Amino acid sequence: MNWDKINITKQDGEAVEAQAPIIISASRSTDIPAFYSDWFIQRIKEGYVKWKNPFNGVPLYVSFNKARLIVFWSKNPKPMLKHLDYLDDRIKNYYFQYTLNDYDIEKLEPNVPNVQSRIETFINLSERIGKDKVIWRFDPLILTDKIGVDELLKKAENIGNQLKNYTEKMVFSFADIKLYKKVQNNLRNNAINYLEFNESRMNEFALGLQQLNQTWNYEIGTCAEKIPLEKYGIIHNKCVDDDLMIKLFPNDKILMDFLGVKITPPDIFNPIGGIEKKKNNKDKGQREFCGCIFSKDIGQYNTCPHECVYCYANTSNEIAHANYKTHKLNPLSDTIIGL
Repeated sequence: MNWDKINITKQDGEAVEAQAPIIISASRSTDIPAFYSDWFIQRIKEGYVKWKNPFNGVPLYVSFNKARLIVFWSKNPKPMLKHLDYLDDRIKNYYFQYTLNDYDIEKLEPNVPNVQSRIETFINLSERIGKDKVIWRFDPLILTDKIGVDELLKKAENIGNQLKNYTEKMVFSFADIKLYKKVQNNLRNNAINYLEFNESRMNEFALGLQQLNQTWNYEIGTCAEKIPLEKYGIIHNKCVDDDLMIKLFPNDKILMDFLGVKITPPDIFNPIGGIEKKKNNKDKGQREFCGCIFSKDIGQYNTCPHECVYCYANTSNEIAHANYKTHKLNPLSDTIIGL
């Protein structure tokens, strides 16, 4: 996506060119709400962020000048709660992808708060911004010699039963460990004997989820999965989702125009109105089976201290902690890692 370019003045007085995206992802690459919420709010106040391309190291400036919507991704958005009033004033359109797994006993997410405290945070967030703006992700689903399909379903049932009045949607994905050599090594180094999902196990889990959903009544979707599970009432999801944006923020004309959406209000001849999408917004830069639409991610790899053993975004926990420590020493930097 070629976002509009504008000229901005950095906090040191230098004039630079910046991208000005309409939709910002914060972030697939690190947990901004958990570890960088104060920094993020400061960057909104300053009007821009500096982002470094992870493949070539070239810096890019991203302006908030035209931003209409932010998609937050987090396993612990509790530190962001105190900033919601400011977000409501500055950027009214946002929603949360809240990853709430239960791997406490297995210690697959060592620095993530325990599952019950994260359920409480989920409920607090939902009550504050609305259950349609907080999406529950059980992501990824991991099989090991200690976690089978039945155990995953029990974990999902425990969480899902407590969230059923606080969200409308559940999203999950199956861990595809064979794609990531460093994840394989990390699991082995932590003495975790993982199993790959096959089609039979995927269907077994989907069937169990369908049965649980008779109580929950969630919309359920998979994240970037090829396997069709529609017979279980499970859709292919879009996490950065134009359909959800249309549902939540139909009165933002700038956002709707960007999405290529024409909304016809109800009248005497058409009492329910109508929605016409004239544009395919799929982000072709994502994985083949990812349904997300265009957004600009402002996170950085090697900056998340959660220490999840299946993480692909950190080269090592030592580097991630070192970068986080650097950030804490320079929290007013225009980039997460203070470089």
